[in-house]
Amino acid sequence: MFDYAAHGLRPPSRRPEIPGRPQSVAEVLDPVLAREPERLALVGRRGRFRFDELDREANRAAQALRGLGVGPGDRVAACLPNDAAIVVAFLGCMRLGALWVGVNRPLAAREKAHILSDSGARTLLAAPAVLEELAAEQPPDLRHRIAVDPGEPGDEWAPRLAEASEERPGPPPDAWGPAAIAYTSGTTGLPKGAVHSQHNLLLPGAVSAAEGQHPLGVTQAAVLPLTILNIFVLGPVHAWQHHATSVAVDRIDAVGLAEWVERERIGSFAAVPTVIHDLLTHPEVRHEQLESLTQPLVGGAECPEEFRRLYRERFGRDVAIGYGMTEAPTSIARADGEPQPRPGLCGRALPQVEISIRDSDGRELPPGEVGEICAGPARSGAWAGVYTPMLGYWGRPEATEEALAGGVYHSGDLGLLEADGTLFIRGRRNELILRGGANVYPAEVERVLLEHDAVSEAAVLGVSDARLGERVMAAVRLDAGAVCNETALRDHCRERIARYKVPDRVVFVEALPRNAMSKVIKRELIPLFDAEDDVTP
Repeated sequence: MFDYAAHGLRPPSRRPEIPGRPQSVAEVLDPVLAREPERLALVGRRGRFRFDELDREANRAAQALRGLGVGPGDRVAACLPNDAAIVVAFLGCMRLGALWVGVNRPLAAREKAHILSDSGARTLLAAPAVLEELAAEQPPDLRHRIAVDPGEPGDEWAPRLAEASEERPGPPPDAWGPAAIAYTSGTTGLPKGAVHSQHNLLLPGAVSAAEGQHPLGVTQAAVLPLTILNIFVLGPVHAWQHHATSVAVDRIDAVGLAEWVERERIGSFAAVPTVIHDLLTHPEVRHEQLESLTQPLVGGAECPEEFRRLYRERFGRDVAIGYGMTEAPTSIARADGEPQPRPGLCGRALPQVEISIRDSDGRELPPGEVGEICAGPARSGAWAGVYTPMLGYWGRPEATEEALAGGVYHSGDLGLLEADGTLFIRGRRNELILRGGANVYPAEVERVLLEHDAVSEAAVLGVSDARLGERVMAAVRLDAGAVCNETALRDHCRERIARYKVPDRVVFVEALPRNAMSKVIKRELIPLFDAEDDVTP
């Protein structure tokens, strides 16, 4: 029996079933297996699997993990590129009832080590270069470090799969119990893990398929890293519920992505505006290469008007706007596209979700009033009562209670609802910076800057950028008599955090502007940064 309290989580108060569909990711292949077992299910650079083949390979992965001593409730971490191997391992984890922990490859070594330690991961599946990078790190619960390098002599995972049984493990996992931990930076500057059930991971695709939001059988791709849990939800798990092939794309550059689209006849994928902008404007990408691509999904960043124009000209429709978060998981609201969307537009709640605006005491506010955006299960319609919030933050009981007070998820974002249910956001949660679709939390970068011996104070903020949405900027006050330059501070950060979090600009100030409560007024720092300056991308 899983001990929820010991891990700072709330046990599920409800166990609603998804109407007429599989109830767990462990069973997500079963409807197609019963009808078209030879349909192509998964494509990667180093593997192609039909549904029946993928079913057997997922069983082998589950049995191989069991052979390593992994059981239900244990954590399995993966730090791998987009390819068939990471998808097979994920499915094996779901069938075994273990908890999946994605570790993003761009993270610095100590960021990776923190996730491994915080989650209590027992097994790590990683590329050899990552294992080498982590050689000096000793997460206390980690027992196995398995090199995954398909087709190469040093691959330790493939032999284990080859020797494992093809029998699906049993009993079936609890679809409403913990299944995956998705790490997202928090206001303290240290990542915290949002815990989701298999039910949560399955529901967005189930609703999309039942509502006919995407054509059945059209090939879908995972373009962003599959180490991000939401990309699994929007990628393979979504595709298979549409009886479609999932393609694990390992190149995000325009030329490489275009080659994947052309070769596999990809019809849809989810990406940030930067990726699609580059795909549509790169001089070496031919129009005919993108013939199969009908409507890529856009999320994770604001869409500049120039991008909207390009999208409209290529796909004959306006960009759909969505609003979501790791804790949802994925989207909770969507607007299907407006030529000139109003500032802050997020759209209306998805069929499975009810969005409410609440005051600091948790009371619902009437239309037009600004408060905290909260999400819970829909109370009417075909999907009433089916949605369940996350189970909490791993090992953070206080954060769990705060986020799930009143049985709904409290986003920390400020917004308002119009009378017709249209949601508008009025403030980003904790000043979150969205750089090219990647989340950057100022507190995390500030903490790293303050580790430098010369730095006395630091303030990090986002400044608008036409291509990336926002860039990361830092204002720093040095200790009296200290000598340091911008290059040294950026190098200091680069050694400790992911490259996309490193400040694009650092300016030095004699004092940070503060209000009467001594809080830094970051908006007064914006004039210090010239958005047109040439900065490192």
